[in-house]
Amino acid sequence: MDALFPGRCPICDGIRGKNKLICDECRLIPRRVSEPRCFRCGKHTDNPNEEFCEDCSSVKRFFERGTALYEYDSVNDSIARFKNASRPEYAAFYAEEISKYLGTVLKEFEADALIPIPLHPAKYKKRGYNQSELLADEISKRIKIPVRTDILFRIKNTKEQKKMKGTDRQKNLVGAFHIPQNVVKLDNVILVDDVYTTGSTIDEAASILKEAGVKKVYFVTVAIGIDK
Repeated sequence: MDALFPGRCPICDGIRGKNKLICDECRLIPRRVSEPRCFRCGKHTDNPNEEFCEDCSSVKRFFERGTALYEYDSVNDSIARFKNASRPEYAAFYAEEISKYLGTVLKEFEADALIPIPLHPAKYKKRGYNQSELLADEISKRIKIPVRTDILFRIKNTKEQKKMKGTDRQKNLVGAFHIPQNVVKLDNVILVDDVYTTGSTIDEAASILKEAGVKKVYFVTVAIGIDK
C-alpha cells in the first residue's frame, strides 16, 4: 500500500519514508507535554506547587482526569490538516505515539471503552470521516480497549469552537450530545478527541455520560494548550 499510495508525514505533509509514520527529520518537531502537569486536565503548568491549572481551579469539571500528548502550538498545522484536509492517515502516527508515551496512564484509568467525540451528521458528510473515531480505532488496536460509537451522538450542529471564548463555548455545546436510553452499561470510559482547549466539549460529553450512568469519565487527546 505504501508503494501504491504513499502516506504523508503528519508534520511536513511530504511523502514519508517506506514503512514509516513520520519523516526522520520531523520526529523532534512536536513537543510532548512536560511536567509539571495539571492533575485534572494534564496540561503543562509553570507552577510545580499547584495541583491544578487555572482553568481547572475555577471551573467545575465533570471528567475525572485526562491526558494529552503534545503542546498544541507545535502541531496545530498538523491537526488542521488531519481534520480538514483529508489526511486520515495521520491517526496511525498519533495513536502510536499516544500508546508509547501515554499507554500506561490510559490503562490505569481501567476503562471499559474508548468513546470518540462524535461529529454531527452534516459535518461527517462534508468531511467524510470523524477524526476522533479514526484516532480511537488506532489507539484501540494498540492498547486493546474496545471502541464504542453506539453510545454518544451529536444532535446539534454546533458552530466552530476555535474562535469562541470560554463561556460562549459552553453555551454553544449545550444540548449538543444525545445518548439513547438504556444503552450505557459501562463504569469507566475514556473520551477521545483531537484537541483539548478549554475543556468545554469534554465536559459536556462527560456530563451527559454521567447522567446516563457512567461512573467515571476520562479523556485523551493528541494536543492541548498551555496554562496561561
